[in-house]
Amino acid sequence: MKILLTDNINADALNMLKKDFHVDLKLGLNEDQLTALIPEYDVLIVRSSVKVTERVIKAGKKLKIIGRPGVGVDNIDVKAATSEGIAVINTPLGNINAVAEYTFALMLSLSRQVPKACSTLKEKKVWDRKSFLGVELKEKTLGIIGFGNIGKIVARIAKHGFMMDVITSDPVISEEDALKHNARLVSLDEVLHKSDFITIHVPINDKTKNMISEHAFSKMKKSCRLINAARGGVVDENALYDALKSGKIAGAAIDVWQTEPCTNSPLFELDNVIAMPHLGGSTLEAQENVAVDIAIHILEAFRSGIMQYSLNGIKELRE
Repeated sequence: MKILLTDNINADALNMLKKDFHVDLKLGLNEDQLTALIPEYDVLIVRSSVKVTERVIKAGKKLKIIGRPGVGVDNIDVKAATSEGIAVINTPLGNINAVAEYTFALMLSLSRQVPKACSTLKEKKVWDRKSFLGVELKEKTLGIIGFGNIGKIVARIAKHGFMMDVITSDPVISEEDALKHNARLVSLDEVLHKSDFITIHVPINDKTKNMISEHAFSKMKKSCRLINAARGGVVDENALYDALKSGKIAGAAIDVWQTEPCTNSPLFELDNVIAMPHLGGSTLEAQENVAVDIAIHILEAFRSGIMQYSLNGIKELRE
């Protein structure tokens, strides 16, 4: 059995896989290269930088599992994989704490203008205490859009760590579930209208693409600050630029982008934007967790013949 790994993973996870599989690590593959290589392999493991298209999937005649160490699978054509009988698996719990903590790193950096103050002192050699008046999180209203595993951790930290009033919008949870996890369930309009800070924790799909657009910004407070460490494309970047430039909202911290890698954006020009290169799950602990989780899931699947952790409903491994 052969595994194609398109990005580096934790050494412990790699060694686990090498005990049962032949593992090839090939970095920086484009679609043509991946399509040419994939017919040899039973398992493909990718991170977010490699796109697994329908063309790649159809070429993988032996392919049984596509594994993604992490949560998002928007770079994988899950529909095409399902039609070919290929299980798609991810690791939804391995990096949730890292992303939740990172949300507050961005929120605090935004509220206290940390990056700009730091660069003023270090790069311009200017000791300026007057230009960087901040705001506190204490007793502010935090709106959480999407109340899954990460959203719930964010709510707990906000409620008990910063004494924030936490509200959330999520169409698939109940009022009881929200209250149990330190938040009040409200409409999306109420989140937009009442929040001092808004943080996004939804996947990218047809329903969430550009859900935060010009219409949404028009409902926010002028003092509102937006954090997106979920998925690029949920926030309309052009509308965000206009909202920040015109003063419709106070600031934004963006970790994920519509097109990645993103090294040039009009948003980079704005002083009230913190721009980051998709670091939400980038901790030593999270990287180990997601890699080990994916290795365990793959090993269990081949030992039992059943894919317990398939997110696309394929439970039996393809012959």
